[in-house]
Amino acid sequence: MEILQQTVPQFFALGIFILALIHTFSSKFIHNLARYYPEHKSLFHLLGELEVVFGLWSIVLVLGLILISGLGPSLQYIESLKFTEPLFVFAIMLVTSSYPILYAVEKSVFFLAKLLPTHTQVGQFFLALFFIPLLGSFITEPAAITLASLILLRMDLQKLKNEKFLYLTLGVLFVNVSIGGSLTPFAAPPILMVATTWNWDIWFTLVEFGKRAVPAVLVNALLLSWYFARQLPKLSTHNHQPTHNLKMPFSFIALHFIFLIGIIFSAHYPPIFLSILLLFIGLTTTYQRFHKKIFYREALLVAYFLSGLITLGNFQQWWISSALINLDISYIYTVSTLLSAFVDNAIITYLGSLVPGLSDPIKMALVQGALTGGGLTVIANAANPIGASLLKNIFKDHTISPLYLALAALIPTLITVFFFRAIW
Repeated sequence: MEILQQTVPQFFALGIFILALIHTFSSKFIHNLARYYPEHKSLFHLLGELEVVFGLWSIVLVLGLILISGLGPSLQYIESLKFTEPLFVFAIMLVTSSYPILYAVEKSVFFLAKLLPTHTQVGQFFLALFFIPLLGSFITEPAAITLASLILLRMDLQKLKNEKFLYLTLGVLFVNVSIGGSLTPFAAPPILMVATTWNWDIWFTLVEFGKRAVPAVLVNALLLSWYFARQLPKLSTHNHQPTHNLKMPFSFIALHFIFLIGIIFSAHYPPIFLSILLLFIGLTTTYQRFHKKIFYREALLVAYFLSGLITLGNFQQWWISSALINLDISYIYTVSTLLSAFVDNAIITYLGSLVPGLSDPIKMALVQGALTGGGLTVIANAANPIGASLLKNIFKDHTISPLYLALAALIPTLITVFFFRAIW
């Protein structure tokens, strides 16, 4: 970032970023204010939406920068940003949340669950937290968390009336998706941002990250499934499936996977994947009987969230880069993990790739830390807002407490630390 390097804009942007973080961790409190001020209920619900927070504060940032530095430099900063990721997440979320895709994955999970030596619901729950996050290495993390979240929704998790169970499930899902996408260089944003610069190919990531990520994802999913094994059989498997009795043609499913593959392979080229998305939207309009619900609202909110995060986050590289440069290798992993909880983990690794002369151990520690911290908060990983948007309605007051989420994600995060740093 070479624009707006003045000290005042930098510290102003840092202040706005801190306020956005405070707003994020106060979302549940803001939602509760609607009870005491019913005449402003809609406003408090809007301000309490996690997906809206960074978008709102990015507007404040831009207006402040205009007052401080003028319209020209401020517009230059906005034009220097790349919003490919929010656009891609919007496109991939719409396609993967379509019923034909979900139908095929759900049938596969249901079939595999029957092969496991446990109750079907326990098997489905385990596969949603193990198989699908690892699948994210090939279909991308946004696609994986969308599918996993929708399958968990169909299991009617709130039926257990156990908030602890819900937060632990969300924590494991976030952590497993963050590390589960690390088997390839194109799925996990923290690796995607540095793979070309550091010459990391698929064989490198499959070996170096796969041998750590796969056992960590497995243990996290197994422990949670075992802990709630007695309660899980009470859950539904197809409770919210509106077209359960509708016959789904195989050719129609295959066509949707073609759309999905096309968007994945054109992820770096918005004109291409947006054109594919328009064709997909046309298909859903023509065959509405196969698309009872398309998650337009959720996808737009998540894209808005990521756009705001990029606008605010890219202005933080001056202090993040300084912190990384001055750290000893033994602290890089810990600091990268902690920073990822408060800044999108892809930004952490991207800024690290700008630092010349990093040794291979430092590069590995930086990326491993970013992956490890990707489940601690909603903003830690680009895929997390998707899961939060889809699953928040099963929580009390339809809101997710950032504090409870961080506490729930702590155990799977520590397990990840063990596999990433203590074994190999």
